Amino acid sequence: MIRVIGAGPGDVKYLTREAYEVISTSENLIAFGRISKSVEKINGKVIRIQKVHEILEMINQKDNVDILASGDPCFFGIVEYLKENGVIIDEVIPGLSSFQYMMAKLKKNWQEARFISLHGRRSSLEEVLSSRICVILTDEDHSPGYISRKLYLMGISGLIYAGFDLSYPEEKIIVKKIGEDIPNYSSLSVVVVEHAVD
Repeated sequence: MIRVIGAGPGDVKYLTREAYEVISTSENLIAFGRISKSVEKINGKVIRIQKVHEILEMINQKDNVDILASGDPCFFGIVEYLKENGVIIDEVIPGLSSFQYMMAKLKKNWQEARFISLHGRRSSLEEVLSSRICVILTDEDHSPGYISRKLYLMGISGLIYAGFDLSYPEEKIIVKKIGEDIPNYSSLSVVVVEHAVD
């Protein structure tokens, strides 16, 4: 049985009850770095992995594997990768996405937002032009500062919100004008762009 469990934004207090129960009883629980550290108190046998291909190796070695994924595994998450690699998933347990957490912190509606992932993906910031509010998942190469500069060069004005280490004790949420410099506090960040659409 292959289960994918959404771990939420990071702090274990944002796990669903179902996710908590599965994590606590799992015999073969695998997770990436920071998430694995977060759940060690719940299940000390969590197997820490570094690269995504290690998931496939583990699935080939064991009959039952629980894969812990940050945020919600169906939102620009691991579910897509597993399906593309022929893995049959028996169950997906949803989790709170980092963007949902961020929008709650900002007290902003997101039902009309445009979603872009630059986290290891090829997407264009041109998509920002199509919506007044855009939520962007980042990575080391596409930091909030990089996004702010690029949007400014594209002639977009408005506000940019950058959330770093969301739900962790060192969480920071910064508000800047598009074009202003944003220090890169962490590679774990979510950006929300709010601008006037012509």
